Amino acid sequence: MPDIRHTPEAPTRTQPLAPGERIDAHRHDDHQIIYAGSGVLALTTDAGTWFAPGTRAIWVPAGCVHAHRAHGHLDLHLVGLPADTNPLGLNSPNVLAVSPLLRELILAYTHRPGDDTPERQRLRAVLLDQLRASPQQPVQLPTPADPRLTVVCDLLHRDPADPRTLAQLGRATGAGERTLSRLFRRDLGMTFPQWRTQLRLYHALRMLADDTPVTTVAHRCGWSSTSAFIDVFRRAFGYTPGTHNRRP
Repeated sequence: MPDIRHTPEAPTRTQPLAPGERIDAHRHDDHQIIYAGSGVLALTTDAGTWFAPGTRAIWVPAGCVHAHRAHGHLDLHLVGLPADTNPLGLNSPNVLAVSPLLRELILAYTHRPGDDTPERQRLRAVLLDQLRASPQQPVQLPTPADPRLTVVCDLLHRDPADPRTLAQLGRATGAGERTLSRLFRRDLGMTFPQWRTQLRLYHALRMLADDTPVTTVAHRCGWSSTSAFIDVFRRAFGYTPGTHNRRP
């Protein structure tokens, strides 16, 4: 990531982003919680891409070089925390479940970021308590380093509905199925089916944010039926894809 911008203090504020708009690579000396009140946020580092709809937030640790991209109209809420305040004990990006209460706390805390009243300090204390209780979610696409994995992953990024098995993809890229299977587990920390499901969910969120019909999304992302897509999506995010753009 060239031309990395360094902002010592992670700001606490709201920030709208238009569909497709990016915030280039940068880093802060503080930790940051990033929540998209609308749209879908994709956060990218050298290690991979984390993505979050409105039921998720992304934890970005101090010093982590990252970039943002908006899918749909994004309403970002940014919460900065000093480097010595790490309620989650995390030293790498992570996606967190956002309960209705945590959502309201984030919205309230970022509404008037310049205030430093006792009421705001109490609000911050409750927000940190809720963060500590927030479950971590496996909503990430790791970036492959091995060139054999890179070829396979690029093929599926271009066409998430590609139905080929790992053996068939291996023959197309000159690598054996067993080798690729081992690389997925070793380098990406998940099996090939797990990675492909994450990839399809990522592309599904992007399409839904652009108001693509659910049936079209299911087809373009490779699910065997719309009902199968709805079931996987609900289990991953806690709501159905048909309600994605109607969520508060």
